[in-house]
Amino acid sequence: MSKIKIITDSTGYITKEYAEKENITVVPLNYVFGEETGKEPFPGEFDDFFNKLKATKLFPTTSQPSAGEFFDAFNKAFEEGYDEIIAILLSSKLSGTYNSAVLAKNMLENKRITIIDSQNAAANLKFLVEDAVEMGKEGKTSEEIEKHLNSKKMNMYVYLTTDTLEYLSRGGRLSAVQATVGNILNIKPLIELKDGELKLLEKLRGKNKAISAIVDKVPTTVDRIGICHALDEEYAEKLKCILEEKFPQAKLSIDELGPVIGAHLGPKGIGICFY
Repeated sequence: MSKIKIITDSTGYITKEYAEKENITVVPLNYVFGEETGKEPFPGEFDDFFNKLKATKLFPTTSQPSAGEFFDAFNKAFEEGYDEIIAILLSSKLSGTYNSAVLAKNMLENKRITIIDSQNAAANLKFLVEDAVEMGKEGKTSEEIEKHLNSKKMNMYVYLTTDTLEYLSRGGRLSAVQATVGNILNIKPLIELKDGELKLLEKLRGKNKAISAIVDKVPTTVDRIGICHALDEEYAEKLKCILEEKFPQAKLSIDELGPVIGAHLGPKGIGICFY
């Protein structure tokens, strides 16, 4: 049985404890925020970033890990005795992370590396990593794991909304005028991650209406739901109670969003990932 190493990036927001327990290597994305340059940390370490985002008019820029960082992670895994690597990464339409990993694989000229474009982010990326870990423990081959993940990712959904349009404006996704008018009218966007890209579905009056619209998107056959939030644990808990009552068969979790995804939604941005 091959010994398979699971590698992912920081936008799945798996906890440090889970990564250490399962020997998962997390290759972080980068951000530049004013004069501060940093690597995206683990959940539980995001508060300083979002508090700074609230207190300044600056907006961070983000970038993918370099091919060299993936090269080092791949090399280290083989040096530690792993036979194969499966890297499960943020949607290639949202970031160049996937391309950096492919470049690293090509530099190694090693066919024992499988790189999967999750076409997802946040909790859905985490769910795929969890599946890969469990299948590896069951002795599944890398081909079986790859086939399962590529099939499963096609039935995953992400819906998000924001507390304010300001951060979509700062990030260049809305004009300042659109954001100002939208905030005056209490407009909340309903955003979907579809085919690996973020798309605006509709604009709704008020956060509660936006959240209701998100809940209405969830089918009765749902198996797993991740409630994702940026600095809004209180609302996430409230949303969890609503979802538990409506979908008692589903397994639910509350997951933090970090700087790379959360900056565009801003503090109190919230949404759900599910399959």
